[in-house]
Amino acid sequence: MTRKKVKLAYITNDSARKATFKKRKKGLLKKVSELSTLCGIKSCAIIYSPYDSQPEVWASEHGIQHVLGLFKNMPEMEQTKKMVNQESFLRQRIAKANEQLKKQQKDNREKEMTEVMFQSLTGKSLHNLTMMDLNDLGWLIDQNLKNIHRRIGQLNKVAQKQVQGEPAAAKTEGMVQQPHDHHQKTPGFEMNMDTMQRQQWFVDMMNLPQENNMGFGGDEMMLPFGDNSHNALWSDAFFP
Repeated sequence: MTRKKVKLAYITNDSARKATFKKRKKGLLKKVSELSTLCGIKSCAIIYSPYDSQPEVWASEHGIQHVLGLFKNMPEMEQTKKMVNQESFLRQRIAKANEQLKKQQKDNREKEMTEVMFQSLTGKSLHNLTMMDLNDLGWLIDQNLKNIHRRIGQLNKVAQKQVQGEPAAAKTEGMVQQPHDHHQKTPGFEMNMDTMQRQQWFVDMMNLPQENNMGFGGDEMMLPFGDNSHNALWSDAFFP
């Protein structure tokens, strides 16, 4: 069973606040000790509280003075470079959460436009898409086309190397080259035939009657997220 997440707010109950302080103080001092031992660093902890007449410290008095001396000898800019209080710490957490939110929104938008792209391939209409939707869809299609052309170029280079390498290997091994078989297919030829077959399949699919087309609803394009009004899901486009 997972522990309940603690709400980071001031504890108004006196007894509960005192019990939490003692438990957290013990854990903090333990963590400082472990950090110093495991990583071999100089550290200290000084805790003032209304529950104790004397401050709680970790490490010896000499060790604390040594660490504080090192800190005071640093330039003022270096001292405050990574220094945070409660407000600045929360600001950092909020900024990090906002960055994660933007990244997740962009990922969701890309998945949404990908599904719209697949729906359009089955003959669904694009009339209900906004200008921002069309711009994002066009950008996504361009990126996919670039990836396809890059992959085709890589496969063509591999096929050319294989075709050029076969005669050289046969000559090196002293093999007698057999008469050329006109029915034998080269890798490049097979690749072109495969591409032509896929293109013909796409043309046949687009020529099917409308009632046989696959889709996610009627003839109008259905956006995967949000409603299908002309109001954009986000105010700004996610893609260039």
